[in-house]
Amino acid sequence: MLAERRHQLILQALRSGGSATVADLSGQLDVSEATVRRDLLRLEGDGLLTRVHGGAVIEGNPAPFVEAADVRMSEKDAIAAEAATMIEDGQSVILDSGTTVSRLARQLHGRRLTVITNSLAVYEELVEDEAIALMLLGGMVIRESRSLDGFMTEDNLRHVQADWFFMGACGVRPGGQVMDTTVAEVPARRAMIAGSDKVALLADHGKFPGTGMVKICGPEDLDVVVTDASPLDATCVALHEAGVRVVHATAVTVNG
Repeated sequence: MLAERRHQLILQALRSGGSATVADLSGQLDVSEATVRRDLLRLEGDGLLTRVHGGAVIEGNPAPFVEAADVRMSEKDAIAAEAATMIEDGQSVILDSGTTVSRLARQLHGRRLTVITNSLAVYEELVEDEAIALMLLGGMVIRESRSLDGFMTEDNLRHVQADWFFMGACGVRPGGQVMDTTVAEVPARRAMIAGSDKVALLADHGKFPGTGMVKICGPEDLDVVVTDASPLDATCVALHEAGVRVVHATAVTVNG
């Protein structure tokens, strides 16, 4: 793989998760850790990231949806498949605008469900499926996240009480606090929590700790977390100790 392409993929991974370890990047790029370290040194010299012990971080605006959606796809699919098993036919579910949550929508085809969403990606995935009753929440179009948001979205949610809310996040702090980087998107997510009987967070290992300066909720608001992170991860342990059910999904690697 050419160095320029590696640099693009490293920046893409960091914009999606906010941080990454040398070991993670080595596995994703299928190159040695020494190569990753040289790449990080070059990118830091260009002012594109900051190296930290064991990896690198990047600050700034979150990645656009289309860019973040291409990162850790196998992990997101494994998490989505596990989450889909929790939903019973006939139930109503709220799906937010997270990229992992959009992968969950793909798992729901043919199911007798009501899906409520502010995600244009979820809407496009399910709009042709006549088995699903689909409610698209109103609001301002946020192109970067392919979502609808704002006071109209919150107002719509006041009239909703769903069985499940499946949410994404930019990061999960060691104490289990769920974080976002975009202040404007937090009120709608909080309204989705209030409008649901059960709340499930879908978060790949890159979200531990990930990024975020605004708290969406604490572990007391979560019923389930579905992740591919290790059960020994400090955040997973803290969530479990707080009474949250932590479900570990394993991504399937396809060789060839």
